[in-house]
Amino acid sequence: SKRCRRTINKMRITVLCAGKLKEKYLRDGIAEYAKRLRPYVDLRTIEIDEERMKETPSAAEKQETLRREGVRLCAQIPQGAYLIVLDVRGTELSSEELAAHVEQICVAGKSHIVFLIGGPFGLSDEVRRAADLRLSFSRFTLPHQLIRLMLMEQIYRVFKINRREPYHL
Repeated sequence: SKRCRRTINKMRITVLCAGKLKEKYLRDGIAEYAKRLRPYVDLRTIEIDEERMKETPSAAEKQETLRREGVRLCAQIPQGAYLIVLDVRGTELSSEELAAHVEQICVAGKSHIVFLIGGPFGLSDEVRRAADLRLSFSRFTLPHQLIRLMLMEQIYRVFKINRREPYHL
């Protein structure tokens, strides 16, 4: 809607992640998309430390590690934010479908979207249950750090689509 496009500049996007980016090429790519997003959104990134896990954990140890990490992730989600959790078991959407979903969130009066990316061991059930949307980029298993770059590109694409602006790379 026109009204949403006018107010979409005020939308806040937080990318909440378990783990820090180590590879320079990923940091550079993410920084480029963050720069491109500045005219559209107030963008923040929050990184928490990954939970450590034994080399060969039992199922119970793995669940407890994911639970602890999930508690720390959920503590970073502002009250009233719309939570999109990236989850291999989530719903796959096209870029256009994601753009329409973000526009619906805006029209519904939500001004803050949090995209949550878990650590290398996955997500706790509590994090999955907290999600307003569980989004999958692919059924492939992809490194969580690469997903951050892909997510930034898709967020940028969403705002270009919603503003009916051309997108060429």
